[in-house]
Amino acid sequence: MNTKQRTIKGDITISGIGLHTGKSVTLVIKPAPENHWFKFKRVDIEGQPIVSVDADNVTDTSRGTTISENGASVSTIEHLMAALVGLQVDNVLIELNGPEVPILDGSSAIFIDKLLEIGFVDQEADRDFYEIKENIHYAEVDRKVEIVGMPLDGYRLTCMIDFNSPILGSQHASISQIDEFHKEISSSRTFCFLHELEALVNNNLIKGGDLSNAIVIVDKEVEQEELNKLEGLFNKKVTVADEGILDNIQLRYQNEPARHKLLDMIGDLALVGRPIKGHIMAARPGHAANVAFAKRIKNQIKRDKSKKKLNTYDIHAKPVYD
Repeated sequence: MNTKQRTIKGDITISGIGLHTGKSVTLVIKPAPENHWFKFKRVDIEGQPIVSVDADNVTDTSRGTTISENGASVSTIEHLMAALVGLQVDNVLIELNGPEVPILDGSSAIFIDKLLEIGFVDQEADRDFYEIKENIHYAEVDRKVEIVGMPLDGYRLTCMIDFNSPILGSQHASISQIDEFHKEISSSRTFCFLHELEALVNNNLIKGGDLSNAIVIVDKEVEQEELNKLEGLFNKKVTVADEGILDNIQLRYQNEPARHKLLDMIGDLALVGRPIKGHIMAARPGHAANVAFAKRIKNQIKRDKSKKKLNTYDIHAKPVYD
């Protein structure tokens, strides 16, 4: 892992469509000074408010991760955040002229390619790691969600998903160090079940969806009439492939959904506000659980600081004599 903070060599401009808003948007990723971390600037809003990537600023996790601050919000930040963390970038300012980061191909791959193309600059300051010293645990018993962070001199992640689906089944994905993110995880695309897709379309919630940026898992018998309806909505011929997914795209990995959940987890944990050292293991994670776990880590950071201040006070306190 890099020991020095780093930013990018120059500006990166990326344009695309917001998955949920359907609006064209352009973002410009810019170099930032030491100890800046990740911040968005909504350049389309008067005053160009700043929205910091911080767990305390999360306002929605229903269909991605949304952060809000200073009267502005930014949605679907997780794929860009994962790319930055995966390439060990510490400081950038992201100027955005709309409410949502573009979905692109549904993964982090395009962000990764653009970041690698521009290159990086090491900065003078050391990276401000949060090192997990003792196990940090989060669980949702009713949904069988469990996340635990354990001490490790590195950043290792392990993810298991199980949607009780005969098509998807139980899948695992892992990386033993963050350097593996680029080749092993970054190109894994988002996924949804066909019944979820239908509900989202019927409620006008994926205006930017075009069946090229998501894996659609077919978890029920589908009549031709239903496929015809989808073809009309997305202006694309679709059938069900042998793997039990719509054949609009082919899987890049057999366990691509699990890899994408790992990608989301890396992106969401950027909300801690600093790089992490530890081994994170997760069963059935989602955005809400990832954010809750990031808040657990932030709370532990606050406790550690309070304890350090108290110990410093004790050291410098005047002795008490009987």
